[in-house]
Amino acid sequence: MRKPLTMQVLIYSSLPYERPFLEKEAGQHGITHTDQRLSLQSVYLAKGFEAISIFTADDASGVVLDELSKMGIRYIALRSAGYDHVDLDKAKKLGIHIANVPDYSPYSVAEHAATMLMAFNRKIAQSRLLLQLQDYRLDTLTGFDIHGKTIGILGTGKIGMAFARIMQGFGGHVFACDPVQNPKASSLQITYIPFDELLLQSDIISIHCPLHEHTKHLFSYDAFSKMKPDSILINTARGGIVHTEALLHALENNHIGGACLDVYELEKNIFFQDLRDKTINDTMYARLLSNKKVLITGHQGFLTKEALTGIAHTTFQNIASWEGGAAAVHELSIS
Repeated sequence: MRKPLTMQVLIYSSLPYERPFLEKEAGQHGITHTDQRLSLQSVYLAKGFEAISIFTADDASGVVLDELSKMGIRYIALRSAGYDHVDLDKAKKLGIHIANVPDYSPYSVAEHAATMLMAFNRKIAQSRLLLQLQDYRLDTLTGFDIHGKTIGILGTGKIGMAFARIMQGFGGHVFACDPVQNPKASSLQITYIPFDELLLQSDIISIHCPLHEHTKHLFSYDAFSKMKPDSILINTARGGIVHTEALLHALENNHIGGACLDVYELEKNIFFQDLRDKTINDTMYARLLSNKKVLITGHQGFLTKEALTGIAHTTFQNIASWEGGAAAVHELSIS
C-alpha cells in the first residue's frame, strides 16, 4: 500500500485570498502558512520543514538558498510561472529541487490586459470621478475603436494567444513577435514580424513574455522612440521588461499615448502589502501614479478563482511527485 502523502510544507507569502484554494488542494500534506516573505530575515521559519512554497515577491537568491540548504530544505514549489526571483544555478549546486506553475488559467491575465486597455481607452476611472462630482460633461472622455487597430503582441504562449483572440474579437489586426513561433498562430492569421517593426506598426502593444537576460529593459529609450505617439503599452508580464525611467520619459514627452501596468519594476517593495500607514519612498512609482496617461493595478492579473485553483493544484502536484521520490511535473533546476 502506498504511504500517505505527508510532506510538511511551509507556505511563505500566504495571503487570505489564496489560502482556501491551497488548503483544498493540499490533500494529506501538512501545510503551515506564514504571511511573511522569504528573506534572510525570515528564512529561520523553514526549520523543521521538508519543503517550502514561495511566490513572486519572495527572495530565493543564492544567500537565502544557502541558509535553506543548511536547514535541510530540498524542495521549493513556486506558486508562479516566473522564476526570475530564484537563483537556479545555486539551487542546482545545493541539490535543491525547484518547480514552477507554468500553466494556470491563461484567460485570467489575458482578460485583465483587455480590461485595462478598455478601462484606459474609454476613460472609465475619470468618468466615475466626474459622475461623483455631478459633472456630466463628456469633453475629456473621448476614446477610440479597437476595431481596425493594429495590435502587437510580444510573446505568443498561452496568455499571448488568448489575448490575441480577444483582440481579434474586437476586430483588431494582430501581429506578433516571438523567437519561438506558436504553430496555432497561422490558423488565426497572426503574422510574426521583427521587434522593431512591431514597435513601428502597432497602435497597441501587449507584453506576454518572460523576464530574462534577453528581455530585461527590452522597452528602452530607443524602443519607445520608435513607437507611435498615440500608442498604448500594456504590461501584465514582468515589470523588469520595461525600463521605467524610459517609460516615464516617453509619457512625459508625448512619445507614446499611455501605459496600462499590472506589474512594476520595483513592485516587490510595494505590491501584495497593506501600506496604508506607510510612506512609499519611490519617486518613479509616484510619477506613474500621478500621470494621467497611466493606469496601474497591483499585480492582480492572475487573480481569478480558476487561476488560483490551477496554481494550487499544480503546486501540490509538484510536491506530491517529490514526496513519491520522483521529479516534479514542472521541475526547473534538476532534471
